[in-house]
Amino acid sequence: MNETVICAVGNVATQPVHREDERGHVARFRLAATPRYWDREKAMWVDGHTNFFTVWTRRSLAANVAASLSVGDPVVVHGRLKVRTETRDGQSRIDADIEAAAVGHDLARGTSAFRRTTRTEAPAQAPPHDAGAGATRQAPGARQAAAWTRPGAPPGVPDDPWGVQASTGAALLT
Repeated sequence: MNETVICAVGNVATQPVHREDERGHVARFRLAATPRYWDREKAMWVDGHTNFFTVWTRRSLAANVAASLSVGDPVVVHGRLKVRTETRDGQSRIDADIEAAAVGHDLARGTSAFRRTTRTEAPAQAPPHDAGAGATRQAPGARQAAAWTRPGAPPGVPDDPWGVQASTGAALLT
């Protein structure tokens, strides 16, 4: 509830490490965030202190991060800040982690080409335990198909808001 949500801008410092286990996809990478400021005395830009964060991603975000990011890429990370304190070899360490909700290339520093990923079907879900006697189980894929189709579209037509024909858009302008 009272979590610290941050948006960090920086560079990918380590190659994303991706793994898949029984709970799904997980990926992590290190983010280096260095502020720059104008030093009037030196009349030049100067780097400030570099902060390092371990960025954790899960599910489809983890798979997309592993496929999209490389060391040195400028990125924007939005997520929950988690600060951990631990003692290792008699020395106290403070680690800052970000549980990412979104990760993307920083388009202020370059260009990127977006490619939409396709969604794989999840296993059918059982009805809730408190469902009435008349509750029925959905067919496999029924719920997933509904999430990816446009309202009023014929069955089996994927949701593609940019896939409308140009003549349809032109008719709206007249």
